[in-house]
Amino acid sequence: MSTTTVELPAQRLREQPPARARAARWRRRLVGWAFVAPAVALFLLMGAYTIASGFLLSFAKWNGFTPTWRWVGLGNYADLLYKDPSLAADLRRAAGNTAQVMVATPLLTVAVSLPLAVMLNSVTRLRAVLRSVYFLPYVTSGIAVYYAWRYVLAPDGAINLLLGSLGLGSLRQLQGFLGNPDTALPTLIVVLVWSSVPVATLLYLSGLQAIDRGIIEAAHIDGAGSWHVLRRIIWPLLRPITVAIVLLGVRDALHGFQIFLITTNGGPGGHTDVLGLMAYRLAFMKGLAPSLGHASALGWLLFAGAVLLTLANARLLRRVQ
Repeated sequence: MSTTTVELPAQRLREQPPARARAARWRRRLVGWAFVAPAVALFLLMGAYTIASGFLLSFAKWNGFTPTWRWVGLGNYADLLYKDPSLAADLRRAAGNTAQVMVATPLLTVAVSLPLAVMLNSVTRLRAVLRSVYFLPYVTSGIAVYYAWRYVLAPDGAINLLLGSLGLGSLRQLQGFLGNPDTALPTLIVVLVWSSVPVATLLYLSGLQAIDRGIIEAAHIDGAGSWHVLRRIIWPLLRPITVAIVLLGVRDALHGFQIFLITTNGGPGGHTDVLGLMAYRLAFMKGLAPSLGHASALGWLLFAGAVLLTLANARLLRRVQ
């Protein structure tokens, strides 16, 4: 019945005169475009126009209120990279902090999530409950969680109280973990790892469940221990998933700034300032200063960095496969 239903319109078109068949085809095309047109218009308005406007703005100075832009060519890029001592110093410091986050967060995420996934895969009872518990940080992540972490890490927060009650008072931070320049950035990296481990664990778990159990059982029969099975069999098979997890971590570190804005706003003394937060500050926290061009130029520098990382990841994936 379905074949007859599908063939009827085409057969009917063939039986119609050429003029009526062309009109019917145009009507069908117009109906299709009518459904697609709202999405295309929205993309042209919110996507293409915004991208083109932002690119042009990176070559101009504007504060968002004056009727005209003042074109400066590559001046904004030069200011960020070397010409303006203040901006260049801020950019180098933010780039250094971003690089630390970009390296440490994915590596720690892999180091924590892979053993968790292996352990979870070996559990036969309460697996669904444990999976839900591990996924809880991802479900509850957001602005409210970052505010909660700020209170937990405060001088009179739960972490300092817990260390004191355990007799580890020497580890307490009188300024809070986010107020000490030596602990602020590592603490935020730990929070970022905490929020990214659930998704990574779930990806690893799906990869583990896709591995043929016969391969692992054959390795055990041949005398291989659990460590050798993990190192020689499981890890190579999960390498593409690891590359994807690392890429997601790098991407989040490159453009994410919400946690840094809410918990420390780049402090203390710029020790947690990152490139995404610097772009946000140049765009929205400079009052009437014409710094929107600098923010746009920094955004395009971040885009160029993301493209280079994507190309490197694609090449790495080809080598892995």
